Order: sequence, then structure tokens, then C-alpha cells
Amino acid sequence: MSESEVVTSVKVQRYYQRTLSPGEVVFEAGDPGDQLYVIQSGEVELIRETESKQRVVAHLGPGDFFGELGVVMGERRSTRAVAVNATRLIALDRETLEAMCLEEPVIAIRMIRVLVSRLIEAERRLAALGVDDLMRPIVRSLIRLGVPEKETGLRVESKLETLAETAGLTMREAHRALHQLFDRKLAALENDILYIPDTEALTEYVDEG
Repeated sequence: MSESEVVTSVKVQRYYQRTLSPGEVVFEAGDPGDQLYVIQSGEVELIRETESKQRVVAHLGPGDFFGELGVVMGERRSTRAVAVNATRLIALDRETLEAMCLEEPVIAIRMIRVLVSRLIEAERRLAALGVDDLMRPIVRSLIRLGVPEKETGLRVESKLETLAETAGLTMREAHRALHQLFDRKLAALENDILYIPDTEALTEYVDEG
């Protein structure tokens, strides 16, 4: 059963349908994450934008849902969602989603299965990437956002979300890259602030040019 069938298999109290034209924006990065969307027809792309480029991180079609992290965690959008062609969506707020899951626990189970499959796919994609492929963009991001500290170091007070956006990576990719830096003693975290003790050593992981 697809996600759209999950949504329509029970009676919901608060939801609405939304029709979009090709290129129309569903939400922008930074918008409040107060609704989950299910694609009834058409296609949607999730795009992560940085100062220098934009990258499509997901291409979704009928039956797929997106925006779940905002609804569940209350976080703001980390990507831009755009309709690829004529698209129809169902939008659900948090209370409606919770009511559905309580009324029909099988819905929650099916959603969890989809989220787990996405996590597995993300892990496979990370495994296919070399460590340096993740570290190079995060190092550039750290250098760009860092403030000189002591003689050769940097202090970076930016949140992980900002680091990821600046690097053009997902939050998970940025998190993995940072832990590689921690393991190599190239970065340290103290009181939610990143410290780079030796900027020169850090730049060894940046591509020339």
C-alpha cells in the first residue's frame, strides 16, 4: 500500500488538497514545517540551495510523502520543494497526522517502514561516497564561516544546518563529515561551539582550485 493509500484509508478531520502548476513552489527553505504533504499526482523535487549552487536531493512521485520532519520535530524546512509538473497534493497538519496514527496504528507502521527505507538508502549513498568527498565541502564551509581563534585556529558558532547548507550537503552527510574531523583531531566541539585548532592541517582536505 502506498503512502497516499495510507492517508486516504481513514477519515481525517483537517486536511486540504493543493493543486500546483509546473515550477510552483510548495515551500521554501526556512519556512515553518507545519504540514506533511502526500503527492496524489504529479512530481515534486526537493532542492537544497547554497550560495554557489543548488542540488536536487529527492525526486518524488505519486504516493510519496515529504515534509515529515517539520511536522514531527517542529523544525523549519531545510530544502525548497518545487512542483515539476502539474501536481496535486494532500496537506496534513500535525494534529491530523497524530489522530490518524492513533485511530489506525497500521498507518504509523507503514510510515515508519517508508522512513526506514529512506534511511537505508541514505546510508547506502553515504557508503558509496568516499570520506574526502564529504570532508572537502564541509571543510570549505568551516573555513568560510569560521572566526580566527588564537594563532592558527578557528571558532565556528554556526549550527549544523547552516554548515550543511553552505557545503551543499544533507544534514546527515555534514554530521558524518564532522565526526570524521573529530576522529582525526582536526576539530573539537565544546559547549556547542566548533573549534579548529590548526587551519592549515584542515585545508589539506580541500581540493586544489
